Amino acid sequence: MHDLQIRPADESDVPLILDFIRRLAEYERRPQDVTATEDQLRETLFGARPAAEVLLAYWNGESAGFAVYFGTYATFAAQAGIYLEDVYVHPHLRGKGIGSALMRRVAEIAVERGGRRMDWSVLDWNEPAIQYYRNLGAEPVSGVVKFRLRGAAFDRLALKATGA
Repeated sequence: MHDLQIRPADESDVPLILDFIRRLAEYERRPQDVTATEDQLRETLFGARPAAEVLLAYWNGESAGFAVYFGTYATFAAQAGIYLEDVYVHPHLRGKGIGSALMRRVAEIAVERGGRRMDWSVLDWNEPAIQYYRNLGAEPVSGVVKFRLRGAAFDRLALKATGA
């Protein structure tokens, strides 16, 4: 019998969270993009205004994976939801239902908070994940183009907004 436990992360888990972030970045072929530090994670996840929440999964006592999520709002439906920013399971523990359990718990949290929707993105080359999500019943969102404003372009817009 295998033992799967999922629990909310707390501030003492910051080193483990950063390790998961680095492993996820390696898997996504983007290790150079990780600039997060333990201090930043402490502030953004456990500070005065947490930007996201983290669930940790353990398989037979071994750290197995994590999910990072935050609340969203659907204006047309006037309803809360959740955005699943990241879900990751150690490669040697995949196929044991850990990722499904993490996603299920995030969906349960959405329901507990009055939500009926969960959104996420997946890299277009990640066929195993895409197939897994389709098997869950998830559908790609058509007619939507994802944008990101960062770096100098973000700074220009933010500085205009503040008059700086």
